[in-house]
Amino acid sequence: MSAVLIAEEAAARAVPLVAGVLGAGGVAVAVLPSKVRMRAELRKRWRTWALVAPVFLGAYFLGGGGTFALAAGLGVVAAGEFARMAGLRRGDLAVLVTAAVALPALAWLAPRLLDVRAAALLLVAAALAPVLGGDDRTGFTRTARTAFGLLWIPVALTGLVTLGDTGVAVGLAVALGDVGAWCGGTALGRRGPLARPLSPLSPNKTWAGVLGAAVATALLLVLGEFTLPLWAAVTGGCVLGDLLESMVKRESGVKDAGSWLPGFGGLLDRIDSLLVALLLTMVMT
Repeated sequence: MSAVLIAEEAAARAVPLVAGVLGAGGVAVAVLPSKVRMRAELRKRWRTWALVAPVFLGAYFLGGGGTFALAAGLGVVAAGEFARMAGLRRGDLAVLVTAAVALPALAWLAPRLLDVRAAALLLVAAALAPVLGGDDRTGFTRTARTAFGLLWIPVALTGLVTLGDTGVAVGLAVALGDVGAWCGGTALGRRGPLARPLSPLSPNKTWAGVLGAAVATALLLVLGEFTLPLWAAVTGGCVLGDLLESMVKRESGVKDAGSWLPGFGGLLDRIDSLLVALLLTMVMT
C-alpha cells in the first residue's frame, strides 16, 4: 500500500476522534458560566479549532498535493510573521518564503534531494542578501536569524509531507498536548512542586503543564501510532516549542506573532509546538 493511501487511512481514522473532541469541547465552552474569566477567549479558540481541524485532515485526504499545499501555506504565513519579529529585510523574507514553498515541493516530488546538498544551499541562501547588499553592520545577525528561521519553519514543515500517516498523528497529538498542558497548568500548577516554572522566558509554563501535555499526547495510542520515541518527540515539541517562540518574542518585544487568528494571535503562536515536534519526530523516528 502506498504512503499516500496509508496517510489517507490515518486521516480517516482520526475523523471520529477529532469530531468527538471538538464536540465535547464545544459543549464544555458553551456551558461555561459567565464568571469564568477566560470564557470568551476559550470560545474563540474552540471556533478556530473547528475551522482548522477539517483543513488539516482534508489536506491528507487530497494526497501529496494536499500536504504540500498545507505545508507551503503554513510556511509562507509563518515566515512573514517570523521576519517581522526578527527584524529581517525584504531579501531575507524572500529567501524564507521561497524555501517555504520549495522545500515541501521537493519533499513531495523529489524527497531524495533533501540531504546535505539542500542544507548547504540553505546556509548559502541565508547569507545571500546580507552579503550581496554589503551589510557590514547587521549582516551576520540577519544571516543567523534567517538560517534559524529556515530550520524552524520550512525544514520542519516538510515533515507534514514526508512523515505520511505519522504526520497526521503528530499534528493531532500536538493539538491535544497543548490543551492538556493548559488543563494541567490550570488544575495543578497553582502550588506545590509542579507549580515551578520551566523557564523565566514564560513563567506561566509550569511542570504541571508538562505533565498535562505528556498525558494528552499519549492519546497517540488511539490512532495506533504510539511508540516511546514518537511520544517523546511530540511531548518535547509541546514543551519546547512554546518556550522557543517566547524567546523570539521577548527579544522582539512583542506579545504575539500576529493578531489575525482568533484566540491565538498569529499563526506562529498556534504552530510553534508543531514545528519543534515535527523536527524531533523526523530525527527520532
